[in-house]
Amino acid sequence: MRSFILFSLFPIICLASEPAKPSDANAGWKYATERDGLTIYSRPHAGSSLKEFRATGEIAATPRAVSEVIEDVDAYPGFMPYMAECRLLKREKDSIVSYQRISPKICCDRDLTVRSYKRSWPGIVGIVYSNRWESANEFSPPKKHGVARVELCQGSWLLEPAGADRTRATYSVYTDTGGLIPAFIANHFSQTGIGEVFAAVRKQVREPKYNGERATGP
Repeated sequence: MRSFILFSLFPIICLASEPAKPSDANAGWKYATERDGLTIYSRPHAGSSLKEFRATGEIAATPRAVSEVIEDVDAYPGFMPYMAECRLLKREKDSIVSYQRISPKICCDRDLTVRSYKRSWPGIVGIVYSNRWESANEFSPPKKHGVARVELCQGSWLLEPAGADRTRATYSVYTDTGGLIPAFIANHFSQTGIGEVFAAVRKQVREPKYNGERATGP
């Protein structure tokens, strides 16, 4: 549910030039809500009653520090909402594969495996970081009794410099939450859960281990 927007947060790993974007990547977004310094948009997804979501907001840290938080898969159970288990399965030249299990409390656990890619390139005022992920359940362990498998999850983080030690973060996600959950409920929790993800990253990036960055404020 709400935590699936997650993540894959998850993140991670290869430096290269910015990938080409589809011509409709920025089309069709409709304003949904704004709160806690976060603006959220949604749009229909072709062939599905589930929506895509996008959110933008500032984080009081450099893009590099925020990127390091997103890459810190092993730490997810300690700060990501409802994350019960997260472990690295495979590291390759241009990506990493991680298994995640989420315990939303109000329904049975969900799990999935994602492949994540990280890229960076010079922007006008500093380095821009991108983290993109997609489902990779072919690497998942066998299904567990009582745990619903999320078959589809894709999204990205875009981290752009926004002044001294500040990042303009754009988070995009489309996911099937798994199990027999009505679309209107899944869409509601995907939208509200985005705020929890941002709050978790804003708090975690204050930890000094992330490149020595110690941030204050939202």
